[in-house]
Amino acid sequence: MIDLRSDTVTMPSREMLETALWARLGDDGRRRADRTGGDPTVDRLEQLAADLTGKEDALFFPTGTMANTAALSSACGPGDRVLIDPLLHMYVSEKVAFHPQFLRLEPVFYRLDGDHMPDVADIRDKLEQTGAKMICVENTHNFSGGSCTTPQRLAEVAEAAHQRGALVHMDGARLFNAATALGVEARELCRPVDTVMFCLSKGLGAPAGSLLCGGAERIAACREQRKLLGGGMRQSGVLAAPGIHALEHNRQRLAEDHDNARAFAQAVAAAVKSVRVVEPRTNIVLLDLAESGIDGKVFSARLEERGVLAHLVPGHVRLTFHLGISREDAMEAARAVIETAEGGAHGTGGV
Repeated sequence: MIDLRSDTVTMPSREMLETALWARLGDDGRRRADRTGGDPTVDRLEQLAADLTGKEDALFFPTGTMANTAALSSACGPGDRVLIDPLLHMYVSEKVAFHPQFLRLEPVFYRLDGDHMPDVADIRDKLEQTGAKMICVENTHNFSGGSCTTPQRLAEVAEAAHQRGALVHMDGARLFNAATALGVEARELCRPVDTVMFCLSKGLGAPAGSLLCGGAERIAACREQRKLLGGGMRQSGVLAAPGIHALEHNRQRLAEDHDNARAFAQAVAAAVKSVRVVEPRTNIVLLDLAESGIDGKVFSARLEERGVLAHLVPGHVRLTFHLGISREDAMEAARAVIETAEGGAHGTGGV
């Protein structure tokens, strides 16, 4: 089975797993302010993350959802307004920050422009109208097909926010995909924002974990929020060690995933006219089935019969390429999509 549901489905390599066997361990939940008494491998991972993002400090979390939540809850309280776009993953999928039973933040929606980047003029208007305390951006933007926001646009967003006393948080779950696609260092993308989260378990291929990076005082506040959220871990160096391996070995190969996504998209677009292929910017390909007459759930089920797993996102079928997918896999997946599309709205979907 060719699993393109997400880049979270990757399996750690033997070399990555072996790093956990030899990791120096401690109790990360008992780390002192002077960085002693905790888990030394977690400390090393956090220092590496801070260096790569150009921030003063970093904090290891079990999940990206928890890291995003801590970033918001450290600066906002119930009823505070936060600027987001309507397709932001933190709003559409994670929900906790805006859920009436949890953080109860009030979303205020800003527009994305034609390149799926934040519309700065609209953000300025919304800030003036609402007095929002934070702006959230996503880079890459998941439900827009892995589109990227440039350092220049992020700087404009941050300038608008800081002029009004608001903070900027970037959900950079696939931060290094964005940096690779834009041809810049990750720290360039992170420089304008106050906090940034990135995942180890997506394109980087680690089993679990995310990092939240920012200024020292902000991260200290987020550490308290992590404890409140139940995110303190003990000998978490067993997870941090594979994360270090992922950062040291798997960032450089992300362009391969982007190339496979483009090859897949080009093959499908050339062969099928009833399915619109959204041109991939990174490792995500979106299929628009509006003109095909095929329901997304039906299409995905027929695709699975042909050995390819996909994922439904708002308005599209999503296929995500990762280190477990070769060029041959990508071309086989393209053939499966073409055959499924050619089956039409009333096709059997059989192989």
